[in-house]
Amino acid sequence: QVQLAESGGGLVQTGGSLRLSCAASGRTFASGRPISRYAMGWFRQAPGKEREFVAAIDWSGGSTSYADSVKGRFTISRDNGKNTVYLQMNSLKPEDTAKYYCAAGFSYATSRYSYDYWGQGTQVTVSS
Repeated sequence: QVQLAESGGGLVQTGGSLRLSCAASGRTFASGRPISRYAMGWFRQAPGKEREFVAAIDWSGGSTSYADSVKGRFTISRDNGKNTVYLQMNSLKPEDTAKYYCAAGFSYATSRYSYDYWGQGTQVTVSS
């Protein structure tokens, strides 16, 4: 089965940057749809808070969506040849501190329930 693995998290100072990566293994989901034809999303969850939407991208990379809190600072992209999705995070703030999760779904959406596959997450900590 398809598996997702995030990487690139770490500790960064306020105003700094990180690039998260999500690598997919396998080629198809249970439906038979190839992973390159699935939408990908990034979510984050801080202690005591709900898992919240960050960004999403459709299968072609032609359409993206961002949470208001990260617009202008974060950029989602994908490389279907490498089965990898990225989240470039600039101008980081302490409130960005959270565990970031990569997810795959049928279409890009803001709801966590729209996604069928999830990675284990990578921690991002922004110091003040």
